[in-house]
Amino acid sequence: MKEAIVRKNIVVDIIDSPVPTPNNDQVVIKVVISGSNPKDWKTVEWSGKELNNGDDIAGTVHSVGSNVTEFKPGDRVAAFHEMREPGGSYAEYAIAYAHATFHLPEKTSYEGISPPLLSFPTPPPLLQEFANIDPEASTIPLAAMTAALGLYKRLSLSPPSSPTTSPTPLIIYGAASAVGAFGVKLAAQSNIHPLLCVAGRGIPFVKSLPGFDPSKGDAVIDYRAGDEAVVSGLKEALKNSGLEKVEYALDATSEHGSYENIGRVIDPQGALTGVLPGKGGSMEKPNYQGVPEGLRVSMTMVGSVFGTDKEFGREYFRFFAKGLGDGSFTGHPFEIREGGLAGVQGALRDLKEGKASATKYVFRIEETEGYGADNIAA
Repeated sequence: MKEAIVRKNIVVDIIDSPVPTPNNDQVVIKVVISGSNPKDWKTVEWSGKELNNGDDIAGTVHSVGSNVTEFKPGDRVAAFHEMREPGGSYAEYAIAYAHATFHLPEKTSYEGISPPLLSFPTPPPLLQEFANIDPEASTIPLAAMTAALGLYKRLSLSPPSSPTTSPTPLIIYGAASAVGAFGVKLAAQSNIHPLLCVAGRGIPFVKSLPGFDPSKGDAVIDYRAGDEAVVSGLKEALKNSGLEKVEYALDATSEHGSYENIGRVIDPQGALTGVLPGKGGSMEKPNYQGVPEGLRVSMTMVGSVFGTDKEFGREYFRFFAKGLGDGSFTGHPFEIREGGLAGVQGALRDLKEGKASATKYVFRIEETEGYGADNIAA
């Protein structure tokens, strides 16, 4: 099978590899669409470990391990691949644990696909398989789970199954990013308002998100106006909501002054969770400089769903599946990069350069040159 290896300096090589074999608790998925995330280039640069670093999978089950009963070959699924392990999503076939895999609703959707594809009355042959898997599914696993963990495990906010009944101000910094946008949607399902969001070019997108409700005090502050404007804007939005303090913050940026700005607004006895460790910090002990001393800080590591938060992960991946089926949960806007795996290098470089706004880059694997040839199982 074809597989893309992400190397330092964001060089991506496409190599031939054997089709992976699952362990007893895993599934092998024929990847129709792979998503991408900023960490796909960042972790390679930080660690020096060069690998197939894709983790967002949408496709069909190819084979299952002996302990897997929830899935069978042919099932349409999305899944979160365990980060920095073999069998990533930048390949024709990928590996995922069953608890981090979820069924996709039985529908064919062209939602969000660019107008040239919409013009086809029926999909051309190359796109037949793609038409059966909504690319939206590949935008969900890593980012949505990060948001869920941040809100409900790290900040201990009320879950959608038991929505809060009192005003609960929440800062979401980087609200147009995938993690931030999923944070907005999930928080709204928990009746968490006012949502004090920070974004830039994606402000119109944030305002359009399901559950964003100005009548409940939700507001978006433009970070492009500078740090002082962000701080004063957050304070003004809080004041306009009739509340005196904000005790919770989901920092989906965790750089470029984000947590410093949050620290000037949040209650000193509140809680902040980020997605990066901060300057000189670590995953276990983030260093968010400029925040109040008494503030409870944490870093949301989505990889915890393969460890201490396994059951939480299982529950919320199935929550996402249910929401996709009944329409109460949606994915993130996406852009399909041309060339299948050949498009990964350019997409990751664009992510590094900050070109993506309110958009996830995804890849149709069957567009890869040489796709389908020599798929020999390990």
